[in-house]
Formats: sequence, structure tokens, C-alpha cells
Amino acid sequence: MTSLLVIRSFYSKNSLMQSEVPRNVISIVNETSVILEWHSPRETGGRDDVVYNIVCKKCRADRRSCSHCDDNVDFVPRQLGLTETRVFISNLLAHALYSFEIQAVNGVSNKSPYPAQHVTIDITTNQAAPSIVPIMHQISSTMNSFTLSWPQPEQPNGIILDYELRYYEKDHAEINSTVLRSQTNTARVEGLRPGTVYVVQVRARTVAGFGKFSSKMCFQTLTDEDFKSELREQLPLIAGSAAAGVVFIVSLIAISIVCSRKRAYSKEAVYSDKLQHYSTGRELSLRADMSNCPSPLGCPTHFSGSPGMKIYIDPFTYEDPNEAVREFAKEIDVSTVKIEEVIGAGEFGEVYKGRLKLPGKREIYVAIKTLKAGYVEKQRRDFLSEASIMGQFDHPNIIRLEGVVTKSRPVMIVTEFMENGALDSFLRKNDGQFTVIQLVGMLRGISAGMKYLSEMNYVHRDLAARNILVNSNLVCKVSDFGLSRYLQEDTSDPSYTSSLGGKIPVRWTAPEAIAYRKFTSASDVWSYGIVMWEVMSYGERPYWDMSNQDVINAIEQDYRLPPPMDCPSALHQLMLDCWQKDRNVRPRFADIVSTLDKMIRNPTSLKAVANIPAVPSQPLLDRSIPDFNTFSSVEDWLGAIKMSQYRDNFLNSGFTSLQLVTQMTSEDLLRIGVTLAGHQKKILSNIQSMRVQMSQSPTTLA
Repeated sequence: MTSLLVIRSFYSKNSLMQSEVPRNVISIVNETSVILEWHSPRETGGRDDVVYNIVCKKCRADRRSCSHCDDNVDFVPRQLGLTETRVFISNLLAHALYSFEIQAVNGVSNKSPYPAQHVTIDITTNQAAPSIVPIMHQISSTMNSFTLSWPQPEQPNGIILDYELRYYEKDHAEINSTVLRSQTNTARVEGLRPGTVYVVQVRARTVAGFGKFSSKMCFQTLTDEDFKSELREQLPLIAGSAAAGVVFIVSLIAISIVCSRKRAYSKEAVYSDKLQHYSTGRELSLRADMSNCPSPLGCPTHFSGSPGMKIYIDPFTYEDPNEAVREFAKEIDVSTVKIEEVIGAGEFGEVYKGRLKLPGKREIYVAIKTLKAGYVEKQRRDFLSEASIMGQFDHPNIIRLEGVVTKSRPVMIVTEFMENGALDSFLRKNDGQFTVIQLVGMLRGISAGMKYLSEMNYVHRDLAARNILVNSNLVCKVSDFGLSRYLQEDTSDPSYTSSLGGKIPVRWTAPEAIAYRKFTSASDVWSYGIVMWEVMSYGERPYWDMSNQDVINAIEQDYRLPPPMDCPSALHQLMLDCWQKDRNVRPRFADIVSTLDKMIRNPTSLKAVANIPAVPSQPLLDRSIPDFNTFSSVEDWLGAIKMSQYRDNFLNSGFTSLQLVTQMTSEDLLRIGVTLAGHQKKILSNIQSMRVQMSQSPTTLA
């Protein structure tokens, strides 16, 4: 897109020997690069040695402050001493505001007491494809395959949807290459020839499209002799492992028999109130249903999880929970942590923004949760259990644990810092500012994180937009692990209500979990459906101002939330699937990820907007439309629809009565300063409802 921008000129009356400013600046923005073109100054100070310098500044969204661009911004042919009236600037950040000064200087400019004459042009970059994947590593190799992994691009510029590999035999032409897609940053390339060198490249894809392919790297399959040699080397290890495995299983059976007989005499089963049972082992979860079982030998025992899958271990199954902290969380020296400012408060103490500088690593911003003074040992154990849980996870959509500080006071949990904070408040601050594809991308990230957790046999229990954190690239990460199960009866958070001796976030919780405390991945799927509704409504409160008991009653009567305004019907249908009463027919998180990926690949599927049918197949709750006859002023009406921030806009523009408001159009809203699309739609929707009520009622509006 080419645009002629209004420029700001800076003249000096006393700079007669200097060149005047460049004229008619044009910018051509393409994703994260820009071409600047201009005309020579009309007056060059009587000299023919005019050259141009480019000053690059990156500005905040409010344009109040700017700083010089990073060194990685490229200028072609160069930044200083340009003789041409054109420059190509690349490696800018996506969705960022930049200000460029084009200086015209000549041989006397540096002798003048006045600054060089320049024009300033402001541009905003678009969403860009991801940057290049920097490197690939070979994890393993056989005669007919090899497995590769690679890090995420340094500048993903959005949520990575998948990766594309291109490979071909080194001795063949590139035109004979084969393409392979991978949903993760690991791929197994199969069907290869033994002892052959292959050239491989990889590139990432976001909603903006594919990035550039990485540089070419060579990987080789094993020859027949290599394979036999490797097998001979591993044979003693395999035999030893098998023998050790047999001994371990025999020992495990013996221990189970002894322990089970002891438990048979106990009147109360240990952890009988736990509906989610985890392994006390280290790598593989061994699970047995002991209910109504006459003998341990008569009970079915099976392994959960697939081979090689890491399984979550509940830290409270350790005899000493501090051992779980030592095993799963890295101890950080307090001298490497610098606390800067309070950013919130948690159940156990304050949360700070700070910096972490580990030896040999660059300094990074972190979030620091602290344990308030005067704690008892149980509170310390409960507080650190979150670190024991978080330390077991490694996924781009799960908040990352940096470590803990337990050897000094206060006790701290240090995690990565998420610039945009909690998802619910972030959406409310940016109401109507994202495209549907961007919102679906956020939902896709959350579902990918939950898919990872469910595959590890971890049930979150408190999935809600308030517990999703958002970074500067709009990547959403699941957070707040373990705390929901320890909320006390005196907790002040209104999101939670008492149920069977504990606190439950009723509006986000599946009916079977409310009634029977039966938390499973299927109940997390129900909660995910509520998160979808929160995202598409830009952080609106689920079920609005209904009481928790009214919510429970409505759900029992098979009522469900209606689609938010302008919500695609495909997304609302997915919400309804998540809210199936029978938990066995709800989709799995793997299904949800797949469904959202299809929507992102086919954006036309999101164009159909959901409407509430006259006789829905599944009853939908709906907000009662305000009775406009009860309002005495425009101010009252704006307050009822939660748009009070526009009170002065309406009144100062002459819309002082509801009668006048009913005649407003979208152009009127733009004219008075309502620029957010979401707010425009909300106000216009309520104006339309007011018109309907006017036609049905003889009462004259104020």
C-alpha cells in the first residue's frame, strides 16, 4: 500500500547555507519492511553535495515517547550519506509504530549551529510472517529415517501454527524435494535411503503465512554397517535394562501385596476424597482401581500414558513435599533476583515484576510470587507445590518456571514475565480491537497448552481467562497451577463459592465437578468452553450478574450461554460441544486443537455469525434487554449498557435525550469519538433494541 503522508517540516530562518528539507515523502509498507522515497529539496544552499541521513525511532502506541531503533534494523543501500532519494528499511518489528527522520545535509551542515533540516514520517508495520528458524539438530538416525528438532524463530510475529520441512538427496536437484508438515518443532523424516546425505530446510507458519526457509543443512542416514555396529554397542545395555526391569516389577508386586494387606485393615482409605489419582513413581504412572476390590491381585492394573510420554506426578504423594520441590524446581540464588515493582497480589502474598540475571545468561524480566511473612509450614508447603507442579511442564503455551528461592526470606517462585497480564483484563482493555482470526489464534494456543496437560494426566480444575497470561506477541499461556485446590473458606475472591468443603469457581466448572467433585480432563474441556465465551465477548463475566445458585439451576435445566456479539457460529457450536452434559461426548483437547487449526486454515468458515434462533435446539440463556422506559437520562442508559466512558462524548455532541439517541447511526458514533468497533456494535445493538421498545410502547422516552 502506497500512501502520501502529511509531514512535519523543521525550518530555521538562519540556515541559509544549509539545504532545505526533502519534499513529497512517500512510504510503502510491506509487513515489517518499508520503502521511503522523496524528492530533492527545492533549495540546496547553493551546493551540489547534498546527501541524506535516515534517523530511525521506535515509538510507543500513544506516540508520547520514542527510542532509537535496534542495531538489527537494516538499511539498503545504507543509513547515512545516501546520494539516492530512496531507501529500503527491513527487520522492523510487527505491529509497531516507527518514526523516520530524513535529513538533508551538505558540506556546511556540520559547521552550522542549527540542526540539519529534516522531515518526519510515521508508519505502522503490519503482521509479518515468522523469521527464519536459526538451526536444526539431529536427535536420532536409522537406516531409513532421522529425527530432527529446531528452536522457535526468534521473531515468531504471532502464534506458530505448524512447520514445513523440505528435503532432498544432496546429489539430486532441489526440484526433486519432498515436503513434510509438523505441528511441533520436532519431525521424523521417514522413507529414506540408507547411508544417504539429505539436504533439509524448515520454515514456520502463522496466520500471516510462511516465513522464509532456513539455511540448508545436511543430515545422513545410517549405513547397514553403522546400524549393526550401533546395535552391538547397545546390546549389553538392553540386556541389563531388561533384567533390571524384571527385578523392579517383581519387587513392585511384592510391595503392592504387603501394602494392600495393611490397607485392608484401615477403616478409611488414604486419599479417599481424591477424585484424581496420580503416580508416586518417577517416569511412568501405574494406576489401579482399588474400589470394591476383594484382593489387590484381583484388581485390574494398567499403565496410563503412551510409551515415552512424561506423566505428571502429584507433589502431595511425596512423604516429604520438599523433596518434590528439590526434584522439579531449580533453586535460584537470591542475589540474581532484583525486585522492581508490585504488579498484583495472590492468595499467599504479593506478586512483583523484577529481573533475573543467571550466570552466563542474559538478564530477563520475570514475575516473582512471594510468600507473606508469618506463614505456617503448611502454607509454605502449599505455596511451593505450585512450583513443583509447574516445574514438570515444558510447553510454549504453559507458563515457564525459572526457579524458586527457598534458602532466604521471603520465599519466592520466579516465572517468566508476561507483558500483557491476565487475559480477561487484557481483553476488556482492548475491546473490539482484534480480528476474529487473532482471537481464534489465542484460543488455539490455550487449547494446545491444555492438550499438553491432559496428555500428562494433569487436570487444571481452575481454567478461566483470569488464569491465562498474555505476552507481548499475544501468545497465551496457561498459569495458576495447584492453588485452586487449596483455597480456604475465608477466601475473598467472588469467583469461588463453597462446595463440599472447598472452593469452586462455579461459573467455569462442569456440573459433575460441582455436584460430585469429579474433576477430569473432560471437566477442563467444559471450563475451556467458558474461556472461549470470555474471549469472544472480550472479557465479559460469564452469566453476567446471575447468582451462583441461579447458574447451577440453569445448567441443570440444560440452559447454555448464547453466542457473544458477532461470534462466528462455528465457534459457538464448539462452545456448545464443550458444554455437553454427558462428559463422555465432549471433545478432547486434541480434537479442539484440530478444529481450531481447520478454522485458521479456512477463514471463510468463520464468516457466518451465530444468531439465537426463535426455538433453539438447546435452550440458551440470554441477557434481559434493559427496559428503556425506566431510564430518565442518556447517562443512566449508558451506565446500564456499561458504556459510561462515552457520557461526555454524547452530551457534548448534543445527544442529550434518549429520543435523539435512537436516531443515531454508525457515522454519528464515529463523529463523536466512539472508534472501537466492538463498542460501536454494542451501542448500535442497544439503540436498535430501544427503537423496538419505542414501537411497542406509547411511552415517550426522555
